[in-house]
Amino acid sequence: MDLAFIPSPSVGVVHLGPIPLRGYAFCIIIGVFVGVWLGNKRWIQRGGRSGTVADIAVWAVPFGLVGGRLYHVITTYEPYFGENGHPIDALKVWEGGLGIWGAVALGAVGAWIGCRRRGIPLPAYADALAPGLALGQAIGRWGNWFNQELYGKPTDLPWGLEISSDPAIGRIGGTYHPTFLYESLWCIGVAALVIWADRRFRLGHGRAFALYVAAYCAGRAWIEYMRVDEAHHILGLRLNVWTALIVFVLAVVYFVVSAKRVPGREEVVEPGALEERAEREAAEGGADAAGTDGERGKVSVEKAGEKPAAEKDGAQDSAEPEPAEAEQPAKTAQAEEPAEDAPAAAKDAADTADATDAKPAGSGSNKKS
Repeated sequence: MDLAFIPSPSVGVVHLGPIPLRGYAFCIIIGVFVGVWLGNKRWIQRGGRSGTVADIAVWAVPFGLVGGRLYHVITTYEPYFGENGHPIDALKVWEGGLGIWGAVALGAVGAWIGCRRRGIPLPAYADALAPGLALGQAIGRWGNWFNQELYGKPTDLPWGLEISSDPAIGRIGGTYHPTFLYESLWCIGVAALVIWADRRFRLGHGRAFALYVAAYCAGRAWIEYMRVDEAHHILGLRLNVWTALIVFVLAVVYFVVSAKRVPGREEVVEPGALEERAEREAAEGGADAAGTDGERGKVSVEKAGEKPAAEKDGAQDSAEPEPAEAEQPAKTAQAEEPAEDAPAAAKDAADTADATDAKPAGSGSNKKS
């Protein structure tokens, strides 16, 4: 008895009144948001403006969806344009069927248009977005789980994926390799690898994106080999395996040639962004300094009525002069007293002289004969 630790959902869509809520679409949308969020953080770290990644994604995402759908329809045309096919079903993206190869290729065209309008080099933008793309793919792959599609060969492993039977589309129930889970985990590892390598070696000029492409293709080749869904074969290998091998070689060649021609990393990724950031930081620093000065002024006003302890001690010392300074005024006062009494002494001496001159001659003897 097979024990499936990963049961598939019984339905992939829930109706909210007349509005269908599809798990596949939710996974794609969440993956896009996570990819843009991480890409924005990396773009700011590289010296770009916040919001630039989202502005360019407005061009890249629609192009990517169209490219992904075109690749799927072209490489799997039988259900749409083959015998008893339904061409209108080619437009039903919500039912699944997006080829990552076409999504990245045509999405790059949309990104190029957005970058050109903003005056931004496409390789620098691709480098910032690369890990986010890998994480977005990791989340988007869970949409295949909701649709019970793109699983691998039968297995009795404990992490096997239980698939329900559906005679209408020829699906046979059983336990299969969860290739969607393998690819999701591989993409998480690719994102971690690109982030580490970018920090360690300062990858630039599109080399971080090339590393993402090469690493993803390496994993996709062996995961694709495990799948059992219908696909075109060339020389005994599935078409997507050949695509992965060719794209892997191209990514490695670009990485090597780019490292020789333009080593290092771009100093400026968005014109004017560094200047604006410097001005903003200077303005914020000035506001902080003004706030600090205001607090200091407030403290000074509160303490204006209070004299410092050293100043108080100085006032007390000046009120009590030292002995030498106190004796000097006293001596000066004593020196000035004779000068003030001199006129009176001179007057007394003059009066005595006048009295002597007024006595008759010989009147000075008092003897009796």
